[in-house]
Amino acid sequence: MSESKKVTFPVEASHIMMFARAIGDTNPAYHDAEAAKMTTAGGIVAPPTFAQAVAQFAPEHPTRPKPGEKWFGSGATPSGIDGDPPASGGLHAEQHFEYRRPLRPGDVLTATYRDGESWEKQSRRAGRLEFTERFVDYHDPDGELVCRARSVTVTTERPVDQG
Repeated sequence: MSESKKVTFPVEASHIMMFARAIGDTNPAYHDAEAAKMTTAGGIVAPPTFAQAVAQFAPEHPTRPKPGEKWFGSGATPSGIDGDPPASGGLHAEQHFEYRRPLRPGDVLTATYRDGESWEKQSRRAGRLEFTERFVDYHDPDGELVCRARSVTVTTERPVDQG
């Protein structure tokens, strides 16, 4: 995806709490307003990887299921693909978050997606490896950058040789 795409989403206290529970983080700063007041943040904040939850608000995000279509993770098999895949698919190789301030309940953020660099390397076991860098910038309604996420994915030319 070379063109930038935008998605606006609310940051809600219950969403923060459920996200923290889903990742197994019991830090009271994510759900207990009284305990969170005593922290350096001074109130409820979102966990560091919470920004990834924007995927739930982006209808075309590749990790979201689409009714009537197979998707990665659907069905009885891990991939939802019949037979052998033509390649190993994509691997999430890196993820970085750079925060300017914490995400808090009541924030409304606009996520802007943009492509970064692409590069290749050769692998003995999987052929050509294609790396793709992506950025997501999260801005508040005043246009201030709150968070920048950088991810790198890798796809292989063929399934990894098991030998």
